[in-house]
Amino acid sequence: MGNFLGKAISKFTGIDLRDRFGTEWDSLSTFGVMMRMGLWTLRGALVRWRFGTAKGLFLVGKGVTIRQAAYIHVGRNFIAQDHCEINGLSQKGLVFGDKVTIGSYAIIRPTNLYGGEAGVGLKVGNNSSIGPYAYIGCSGYIEIGDNVMMSPRVSIYSENHNFSETTLPMIEQGVTRSFVKIEDDCWLAANSVILAGVTVGKGSVVAAGSIVTKDVPPYSIVAGNPARIIKSRK
Repeated sequence: MGNFLGKAISKFTGIDLRDRFGTEWDSLSTFGVMMRMGLWTLRGALVRWRFGTAKGLFLVGKGVTIRQAAYIHVGRNFIAQDHCEINGLSQKGLVFGDKVTIGSYAIIRPTNLYGGEAGVGLKVGNNSSIGPYAYIGCSGYIEIGDNVMMSPRVSIYSENHNFSETTLPMIEQGVTRSFVKIEDDCWLAANSVILAGVTVGKGSVVAAGSIVTKDVPPYSIVAGNPARIIKSRK
């Protein structure tokens, strides 16, 4: 029965859920998921008109905060899970590809909530996710490729606080904006931190708890603080 309802949902939404609702799913559990998706779709319908562009299915969980939505552009089958926060105000906007998920309690913040210079922005490719409790500080430009997996509590920072002047409080010395690029098919594991000026090469894995301070070559596995190459996937 679960598989039957999964096929029905797939036909209605355009999302292939057959691999998610196999024979082990009972009809009540599958129906519960379908009802939740229906509620999220309704919430999405109430806010999507505020966005710069929004295509296809648009799902919004409960308690989601969306600010300056006119700067946000989303592709097909976008999901913003419960209690995430997305702030759009930025020079290049926030651009999300198809099948992008923003996890519960994640924060995307290009610009200070209380004014100041607008940040640069963010681009996320197709079939990529920002994990639960993530922090994406895109005051500099952050680019995330296609098929990128992000576990819970990943942090990405694209700026550094200035602190060279000892006669001034650090809080008054401002920041230097930079960039971060995560190339296609990467996996950022739980609690990893990507610092400004870093490119994580295609097909790489960043191990849980790692602090990435310099570029990661393609198809590398890195771990530690600071992160070092421990293995090549090739």
